[in-house]
Amino acid sequence: MISVLVVEDEEITAEANRIYVNRVPGFEVAGVVRSGGEALRFLRRTPVDLILLDLYLPDMHGLEVCRAVRAGGLLCDVIAVTSARDLAMVRRAVSLGISQYLLKPFTFATLNEKLTGYARFKEEAGEIVGQGDVDRVLGTLRGRSDLQKGLARDTLDLVAAELRRRPAGMSAQAVGTAAGVSRVTARRYLEHLVELGVAVRMPQYGGVGRPELLYRIPPES
Repeated sequence: MISVLVVEDEEITAEANRIYVNRVPGFEVAGVVRSGGEALRFLRRTPVDLILLDLYLPDMHGLEVCRAVRAGGLLCDVIAVTSARDLAMVRRAVSLGISQYLLKPFTFATLNEKLTGYARFKEEAGEIVGQGDVDRVLGTLRGRSDLQKGLARDTLDLVAAELRRRPAGMSAQAVGTAAGVSRVTARRYLEHLVELGVAVRMPQYGGVGRPELLYRIPPES
């Protein structure tokens, strides 16, 4: 069984997350705590495989908890949970080695997909022979099976997060500037999101010549 520590200060949400995790085959909740300090104390006495970590806690930020976990040499993995649509926050989470990122509110189906992917990652064993093995294992963890060749999951997540921050829509140029990539690259990721059914295209009229093409993520996505 894969043991999970749920870190969430809201009582109702914490209980929902506990129920969700226990519904996924192969997973069990080792504990539920309401603050960063409680989480660190729990982890010192009870090792777990995975932390479902809310980022906004009453005593410290979740990223501080993650830093303390890494500094303490604890080998558990982390799925960050937050309602913040902040691109910089996503970047900091990725830089700390947080394996996956969940935006509130999420459904059981969404969490189930993340945990199932994590379980497959844990099952991957054996010697790494080459780059293909590394890509395959990391792809299992981050769900890259649905990506077109040449696209990176981290960049796709950043593009999607930026679109969610701008519900009115963004051009490929604006997305590229925000994500630190070229307009052409940004368009590739945006078109991939459209193909997945996550984003939609919208022509914006008003100027001379062809209308500008905007992309947006509908609220229900």
